[in-house]
Amino acid sequence: MQDDSRIEDVVSTLEAQLPEALERLKEFLRIPSVSTDPAHAGDVRAAAEWLCAELQGLGFLASVRPTPGHPMVVAHSPKGNRRPLLFYGHYDVQPVDPLALWDRPPFEPMIEETADGPVIRGRGAADDKGQLMTFVEAFRAWKTVHGALPTDLVLLFEGEEESGSPSLQPFLRENAEELRADLAMICDTGLYSDGRPAMTTQLRGLLGEEIVVRGADRDLHSGSFGGLAANPIQILVNALATVKDAGGHVTLPGFYDGVEELSDELRADWQDLGFDAAEFLARVGLKHPVGETGRTGLEMVWNRPTFEINGITGGYTGDGFKTVLPAEARAKVSFRLTGTQNPEAIRVAFRAHVRAAIPDDCTVEFHGHGASRASRMDTSDPAFAAAKQALSQEWGREAAYIGAGGSIPVAGDFKEILGMDSLLIGFGRDDDRIHSPNEKYNLESFAKGARSWARILAALA
Repeated sequence: MQDDSRIEDVVSTLEAQLPEALERLKEFLRIPSVSTDPAHAGDVRAAAEWLCAELQGLGFLASVRPTPGHPMVVAHSPKGNRRPLLFYGHYDVQPVDPLALWDRPPFEPMIEETADGPVIRGRGAADDKGQLMTFVEAFRAWKTVHGALPTDLVLLFEGEEESGSPSLQPFLRENAEELRADLAMICDTGLYSDGRPAMTTQLRGLLGEEIVVRGADRDLHSGSFGGLAANPIQILVNALATVKDAGGHVTLPGFYDGVEELSDELRADWQDLGFDAAEFLARVGLKHPVGETGRTGLEMVWNRPTFEINGITGGYTGDGFKTVLPAEARAKVSFRLTGTQNPEAIRVAFRAHVRAAIPDDCTVEFHGHGASRASRMDTSDPAFAAAKQALSQEWGREAAYIGAGGSIPVAGDFKEILGMDSLLIGFGRDDDRIHSPNEKYNLESFAKGARSWARILAALA
C-alpha cells in the first residue's frame, strides 16, 4: 500500500521545479546526437557524457560504456538489497532532413504556444530525450524530497536506437547478470489518440528487405528493345504485387503461422476505445480504410501482420522524359509481425517468392534490414494493475491497455535475453511529428509524465 503523503510531496516538488527541468531538457536537446550520421559521432558521445554526469549528480553509480558503435549509459542506484527495476530509453535522435521544412533550427529548442497548449519544439523532444527525461526528473524529485529512491534501479540508456540498435543484443548478453531485474520500464511510447494515458501491452515485430533486380548490362532504348528485352522494374513490381491478394491477405506459404486472434476480453476493451478508422485516416488526407477484409481498424494496426512496399527506384527519374528499359530496379519492403511469427522463416519464404518471378537471364540479390519478433506482455502480473492505477490517478482518466502497430525490438530483447516483461508507458502524442520536421513534445506530457513515473515508482516499490 503506497504512502500518499510521500508521493504527493514528490509530485509537488516536480510541479515547483518544472522551469528548471525544462532548462535541463533544452540543454540536452541542443546536443545533435544523430546516430546514423558518422559526422555526429562526437555529438552522440557528448550526449552520453551529459546524461552520465546528470545521473552521477543524483547519486547514481553511472558510466559511459563502449560498444563497437555508440556508447551505452548504465547507472545503478545505491543498493538496498531489493530486486531492481530497469529503466530504458535512448538518447540518440533521427536526422533532421529535410532541413528546409523546419520552422526554426532543429537543435535550438524553444517553448512555443499552440492551440493545444505549450510545447517544446526541437529534434528529439518527443523521441526520445523528452520522454527519457521524465524518468530522470522523477528520480531527481524523489531524491530531493526523501533523500533516496523508493526501490533499487538500473538505468540503461542507448545511443543507437535510431540506427537499428546493432550493439544492443550483444551488450545485453555480455552484461545480463548486471542488468537483469524484476521488470523493465520503457518510455518510447505514447498516449492513446484521445489523450488518455495508456500502457502498451503488445508490439508488432518487424522484418525489412531490400531487393535488387538486374537485367541488361546497360539501360536500353525502349523503342529498340521494348517488348523483347526483360524490364527489371516490371519484373520487380510483378513479384511484389502478388505478395498480397485482393482481400489484403499475404500469400507467402506459412506466413500466418503463429498469428493469434484477439481474446474476447481484449477485443471488448479495444472496442470501448471508440477508434474511428475513417477519422484516423482523415488526419492525413485519406478517407477510405483498406486492408484485410473482415477486420476492425484497431485489429489491422495493432494485431494483424502486414506487408508494405516502402520504396521503389529504377530507370530515369529526372526532369523531362527518357524512354529506357532500366538495367536495374530496387525496392525496399517491410513486414510487421504479430503473435509468434518467425521473421527468418518469412524472410526465406519472401525471397523464394521473388526468385520464382525472375527470368533466367536476370539476377536478384537481397539485403536484410533487421528482423525482430512481436512482443506481448503478461498483464496478469500485479505490477501492470498497480502502474495502471498510478497512471489513472495522475491523469484523472482511466488508463487503457493498448497495442502498437510499430516495433520496439528492445522489449523483445529484454524478454528473450533478460527474461523479463516490460511496462511500455510513454506520453507522446500522435501529432508530435517524430522523425519529421518540427518535432515537438507537449509540456503537459513532460510534466505529467514525470509525475506519472514518480507515482509508478511508489506503486511498484
